[in-house]
Amino acid sequence: METPLRLKYWGLTDIGKVRADNQDAFAVLTLNGLGGEEITAALVCDGMGGAKAGNVASSMAVECFVGALTDRLISFNDADVIIGDVVYEANMAIRDKAASDESFSGMGTTFVAAIVSGNRALIANIGDSRCYLVNNGGIRQVTKDHSLVEDMVDRGEIDRAEAWLHPRRNYITRALGTERDIECDFFHITLAEGDTLILCSDGLSSQLNPQEILFEILYGGEIETAARRLLDITLARGAPDNVTIIVMSVVKGD
Repeated sequence: METPLRLKYWGLTDIGKVRADNQDAFAVLTLNGLGGEEITAALVCDGMGGAKAGNVASSMAVECFVGALTDRLISFNDADVIIGDVVYEANMAIRDKAASDESFSGMGTTFVAAIVSGNRALIANIGDSRCYLVNNGGIRQVTKDHSLVEDMVDRGEIDRAEAWLHPRRNYITRALGTERDIECDFFHITLAEGDTLILCSDGLSSQLNPQEILFEILYGGEIETAARRLLDITLARGAPDNVTIIVMSVVKGD
C-alpha cells in the first residue's frame, strides 16, 4: 500500500525595520475531516488603513477564517464553498466595523489561503499577498496579484522587470473590506512529494525575487528553517514593510 502524503508547515511574522506596528496576521490549523481525512488550512492577511486599522482588518479576516473552517469544514470537497463564505462574511464584518468607527474608515486586508489534503490543494487570493509553488522543476507563482502594476503588465505598458521597481507597485486593486461585493480568485493544484507551498505578504515578495526564494527553499538549508532564512534576508535588506511567511512542505506520511 502506498504511503500517503502529509504536510509539514512553519509560519512566522515580523514587524520589519520601519513600520510602527505589524498589520499582517496569519494562521495555520489542521482539521480532521470525514473518514479521518487530514486537512491543513493556512492564511496570510496584510492589513491596510490608518493608525492600527490595518491590523484590525487582518485580524478580523483571520478570526473569521479559523472560526468558519473549525466549525464547518468536514471535507476538502467543501473548501471552495466555505472559503467563499469566509470571504463574504469577513468582507461584511470589516465594512461594518469601518462604518461604526471613523478611526477604522477605509481599512481593508489582502487574503491568501491554502487548503490542502493529500495531493490536493485549493489556493484562494485577494490582493497582492502571494502563493508560490516550489519544487525541483523551479518556482511558480500560483496566485495573480490584484495590483496596479499587474494590470499594467497585462496591458503591455511595462514588463515584469519594470514592475519589480515601479514606484506604485504597492497599489492594490482588490482587498477585503473596501467594496460591497468582492471577488476571490481560486486555483486548484495537484501536489507531489517534495513540493513546497509558500504563502507570504508583500513584505517578502517585494524584497526577494522568485529565484532567490527558490534557492533558499531548495539549497539554502533544511526546510524546517526556510521561513526563518527568508525573513533574515528580508531584514538584512532593510525590511521596509511587515513580513509574514508560511512554508508548507509535502512529505511521505509516517
